[in-house]
Amino acid sequence: MASHRRPKQPNRARVSVLTATAAAAVALTSQAAHADPKPSVKDVKSKVDDLYKQTEQATEKYDGAKSQESKLQKEVGNLQDKVARGQAELNKMRDALGAMATAQYRTGGIDPSVQLFLSSNPDSYLDKASTLDQVSAKQADQLREIQAKQRELAQERKQAQDKMKSLAAARKELGGKKKEIQGKLADANKLLNTLTAQQRAQMQQDEQQAANRSSSRVSLGKGVPASKRAAVAFAAAQTRLGKPYVYGATGPNSFDCSGLMMWAYAHAGVSLPRTSQAQGTVGPHLGRSQLEIGDLVIMDGGSHVGMYAGNGQVLHAPHTGTVVKYEAMSDMIFDYGVRVG
Repeated sequence: MASHRRPKQPNRARVSVLTATAAAAVALTSQAAHADPKPSVKDVKSKVDDLYKQTEQATEKYDGAKSQESKLQKEVGNLQDKVARGQAELNKMRDALGAMATAQYRTGGIDPSVQLFLSSNPDSYLDKASTLDQVSAKQADQLREIQAKQRELAQERKQAQDKMKSLAAARKELGGKKKEIQGKLADANKLLNTLTAQQRAQMQQDEQQAANRSSSRVSLGKGVPASKRAAVAFAAAQTRLGKPYVYGATGPNSFDCSGLMMWAYAHAGVSLPRTSQAQGTVGPHLGRSQLEIGDLVIMDGGSHVGMYAGNGQVLHAPHTGTVVKYEAMSDMIFDYGVRVG
C-alpha cells in the first residue's frame, strides 16, 4: 500500500541561515567585482610625495613655533633672574631701614622738648637733634626707594607671568604642529605599506640613484657667487649632497630645507633665522634673472627655501623621503630670491 505522508517542511531557522549565507556570498562577490584595483607604485609614489610636501610645509611652521618657544624660554629665564635680583635688593633695603628705625627708637624715646629742658648741655643736645633730623630725612628717602623698588618688582613679576602664558601657548602650538607632521608621515607610511618590501626598497634606490645622477651630471655653468660669504656657504652646502631630509634637523648629517641654509651660511659667519619665511627677509628680494650663486631661493609661497647653484639649478633639501640634491628651478614654484647681506 503506497504511503501518503506529507513532505517534511524545512526548518525555518535553517532557511534563514541559508538565505543569509547566500546573501553574504552574493555581496562579497559583488564587492570583489567592484573593488578598486590595487594602486600602482607610481600612484603610491605620487600620493606619498604630495604628503611629504605637505609635511615639509608643516615642518617650517613647526620650526617657527620651536624658535618662538626658545626665544620666550630665554626671555622668561632673564625676567625670573631679574625678579630674583630685585627681591634681594628689596630685602637688603628693608633690612637697612629696620636697623635705622631700631637705633632711632633706642635714642629718641623721650620727647625732644623734655630732653632739651633736662639737658646739662643744650648746645650738645641741639647738635644731636639736628643729626636726628638728618637721619629721619634719610629714612624717608629710603622709604621712597623701597616703594619705587616694590612697584618695579611688581611690574617685572607681571611681565614674567605674561611671558609664561605666551610660552605655554607656544608649546601648545608646537605640540599641534608636531602631531600634524606625525599624522601626515603616518598617512604616507600607510600608503607605502600597500607596496611590497621589494617595491619600497626599489623606490628608495631609485630616489638615491636620481639624486646621485643629479649631483654628478648637473651643469652649473660658469656663474659667480654673489659674495665671498655666499661662495663659502655654497661650498659648504655642496658637501651635504646626498644627506637625508629629516624634519626639524639642522645638520650636520640630516636637514630640513631651512636647516640646510642655516648650516651652510653658519660656515660663512652668517647667522640665519630658523624658518624659510624668516630667511626670506634677511636681504633684498631678487627676480629670477638676478640670481647669483649662493643666493637664497624662496619657493612654494614662502614654505620652502633652497640655494641658487647656477644655470637654473637649486641646491636644496626637498622633503621627507629625499636627500639634499640639485634640482631645476623650472620644476618648482619660484617666489623670489634673497641676497644675504
